[in-house]
Amino acid sequence: MVVEDDAGMTDQGPCLIPAPLFDDGRIPVLVGGSAIAGRYMVGGAVVVIGPAGMVIIVKAGDRPGLSGVWNAEEVRLIGPAPAPVAERLMGSPCSGDEGSSPIHIAVGMEEEVLYLGIGRISRASVSDGVLTDCELRLESPLSRDFLDRVRPPRPPEDLPGLDWLRHVNGDRAAALKEFITGWYPAPTEADTEEAGPPTTRTASYLPDGLRQLYRLAERRPGVLGVQNRILPETRLHTDLRGEMRIFGDESQGGFFWSLLWTLDEPEVDPTVWFGEFDEEPIAEQEPLSGFLIQFSLFEASMGADYLALPRRLTALQVEQITRALHLAPLRPFWPWVPTHFYVAPGLVMRVSSEDGEEFDVWAGATHRSALNPLADLPIDWLRFDG
Repeated sequence: MVVEDDAGMTDQGPCLIPAPLFDDGRIPVLVGGSAIAGRYMVGGAVVVIGPAGMVIIVKAGDRPGLSGVWNAEEVRLIGPAPAPVAERLMGSPCSGDEGSSPIHIAVGMEEEVLYLGIGRISRASVSDGVLTDCELRLESPLSRDFLDRVRPPRPPEDLPGLDWLRHVNGDRAAALKEFITGWYPAPTEADTEEAGPPTTRTASYLPDGLRQLYRLAERRPGVLGVQNRILPETRLHTDLRGEMRIFGDESQGGFFWSLLWTLDEPEVDPTVWFGEFDEEPIAEQEPLSGFLIQFSLFEASMGADYLALPRRLTALQVEQITRALHLAPLRPFWPWVPTHFYVAPGLVMRVSSEDGEEFDVWAGATHRSALNPLADLPIDWLRFDG
């Protein structure tokens, strides 16, 4: 058993197990003596810089938008960060600078400060030269009990329900509307005023499904996608041969979706064609009405604040992880890698496989509590935000 000394250190180096660490008088030991270079506030966290290291003390709790413990392996520092903090962080070990000093992470409780260990930057965002946020990965994951202590569970909020499922094989327009309005928060009065009056114009040559999606996107622009996207109506265009009207694509242009272009009245529920560069297009298994539900489920999971990402799973593990969920009654999405969707209140999980033996799984949730059914499964998680 590793025993902590007065400075939160061990004879093997910094203590990597959560334990009571220090008061302000002990911080200089970690940052390199009494000559502290600076003390700063960043998104509710205290950041202390010294010649030999940095200490970041976040507050206990779970407050989206503020610095804090995000999951068992990740701590988030939400800026903007002052220049000295940004300069020290951007010179972290993950940047390739072997001379970088350690980043010590701690959590301030009501009456004590607890040490989490050393963190390494896994992602950072910069805007106009200012560090806006960064994610630090702990060298040693926190136990579930300790995580609940430094990030106390928030009570469940009203999770989006599953009433939309009953319409999937009947009134798909109702299913799409109920899913989108349930998953995406209603715009506030201030948002509505800023956006101005709604624009109800949609071109008559568009099929009803696309016209409906554009109307829903007027106040909820996120429904047009975060990973893939439905193109804004003003950017719809035909392919080089003038045969297909392209209405959606992958964010980096790797593939696109289109509808057969005709001067006649649009089909009520046309076939959706998946295309890649100069390859012949492939028909999606669901017509537009089902495709738009699938697209919305996919993008909802991709853009969710809370994620559960396991390593590749076997068929048996997929059966375990989806047992408490509901399968959306739709044919597979995406010809490249056939994908099914499983849902629960506030949760969308997509399951994809090329060969039926190994499966890629991605789950997104509107609230941490929606991931609770997955918490105790014997799954090796790459990331679990529950």
